[in-house]
Amino acid sequence: MSDKTMSADEAVARLESGMTLGIGGWGSRRKPMALVRALLRTGISDLTVVSYGGPDVGLLAAAGRIRKLVTAFTTLDSIPLEPHYRAARESGAFELTEVDEAMFMWGLHAAANRLPFLPVRAGIGSDVMRVNPGLRTVTSPYEDGETFVAMPALRLDAALVHMNRADRAGNGQYLGPDPYFDDLFCEAADTAYVSCEQLVDHLGTAALSKEAAPQTLLLNRSSVTGVVETPNGAHFTSCAPDHPRDEPFQKLYATTPYDWFAERFLAGDEDAYQSAVRTWHKERR
Repeated sequence: MSDKTMSADEAVARLESGMTLGIGGWGSRRKPMALVRALLRTGISDLTVVSYGGPDVGLLAAAGRIRKLVTAFTTLDSIPLEPHYRAARESGAFELTEVDEAMFMWGLHAAANRLPFLPVRAGIGSDVMRVNPGLRTVTSPYEDGETFVAMPALRLDAALVHMNRADRAGNGQYLGPDPYFDDLFCEAADTAYVSCEQLVDHLGTAALSKEAAPQTLLLNRSSVTGVVETPNGAHFTSCAPDHPRDEPFQKLYATTPYDWFAERFLAGDEDAYQSAVRTWHKERR
């Protein structure tokens, strides 16, 4: 087993403009925000972003890095609609493909299994077919003759996900209530980069399963290209049980212009970001 550890900047240096990039997590929960912030420090743009969207989408949209977005929603959870995403979408800044949550999941499943599509009932009888005229249907070849949506595979050039724990080989562990399909993002991608709250300084899953059930071992090293240790790297989204969502800071993000937010919090590296956040919290007390 090889050591796949690298820095956030080294991970995003392997990405290129024009890629299809999958970003794991769900809304404002366990997003690989340190990797997104590192991506914003590069000139990479013209991205097709595939995400159950949250502030990852909002930041990239506000910075003008997205050419096309494929999503089931874009939300901050406690703030229902991501405001920076909304502003970019209303200005026509990027192309949008919006599908049902289950359709999105089956698109990842199809890509992970290297299938061109998978049949799914979700979407039948809804406006998702009207607003996505490129979608097709298929008829069951069996006696039932049922019609399904043929959800195309969501193939990814690269994926970014965040875990609670990982080892140097790329095995990843979640300790919260939900895996958020992060394994599918990695399996659907040609390359996958995993940030984690804590890196276990061993190769192999024994250390990861020592204090948690084997079912928490979500990512297999075979689908992971690089591992980045980023304590508090999901901030300001939640990463249970390591830290909750930073609601006051999320509200600041949602209610201030992107340029101001970027100048104060995104101008430096990750250490500078974390320091600026701590300073802001001290100032508001």
